[in-house]
Amino acid sequence: MKVTVADSPKLLGRLAAKEAADIISAAIREKGSARIVLSTGASQFDTLAALVEEKVDWTKVEMFHLDEYVNLPETHPASFRKYLKERFTSRVPLKAAHFVDGTPEGIAALTDELRRAPIDLGLIGIGENGHIAFNDPPADFDTDAAYIVVSLDERCRRQQVGEGWFASVSEVPAQAVSMTVREIMKCERIISCVPYAVKADAVEKTLMNPLTNKIPATMLKEHERFSLYLDKDSAAKVTVDGAAKFNECLESWEIYEEKENS
Repeated sequence: MKVTVADSPKLLGRLAAKEAADIISAAIREKGSARIVLSTGASQFDTLAALVEEKVDWTKVEMFHLDEYVNLPETHPASFRKYLKERFTSRVPLKAAHFVDGTPEGIAALTDELRRAPIDLGLIGIGENGHIAFNDPPADFDTDAAYIVVSLDERCRRQQVGEGWFASVSEVPAQAVSMTVREIMKCERIISCVPYAVKADAVEKTLMNPLTNKIPATMLKEHERFSLYLDKDSAAKVTVDGAAKFNECLESWEIYEEKENS
């Protein structure tokens, strides 16, 4: 596990996008194409904005995404299909884009597409309750399915209101179609971008606890090639010494400050 702490969310986004672009381009050089999984939410704004500016041959890249609310139309402001089309797929000439349509019936076809070849990179966020994708605690670490229908817990739903996607908790759908934890872990590389003070508790719990499905993001630390990007606010409750004490997998902890005129 490599941890990078950036001075700001924008710097975090640029650093993460650079690593992501390098991984994608390396896969293209090696195999002729690349396959990626993208997450959504407010925490990914700066990373996606920087990623679309990177010099990548997007015509050789296939994109999958993690999750979508059940029965939420794509026209709704909170739709993750809408989010990715506006912020990513409309801005780069992808080889293909595969979306979660928010229906249980769509899972089989999406699974077939996903499992045609390995995923080179997953950009996987961490929720305020420690979830990855919509695998809220206690997450299912055992299912072999690629996508499942999950029920969203109270804190997850409150996060969606806090980020401005819904006006009230009662408006947030109770269920979503989500990529599973085991499927996420099949990605060859994983980058998690986790900025903002509201994520400080989740970051602390992830780094300062052993593997547990009550904090789903602890599973990411089991991945051999995992990069965690924080900003100074999300990293505020963790020190490098504390992280090292609880994580033998910690390879590096780097701090980057915003430079003038950068």
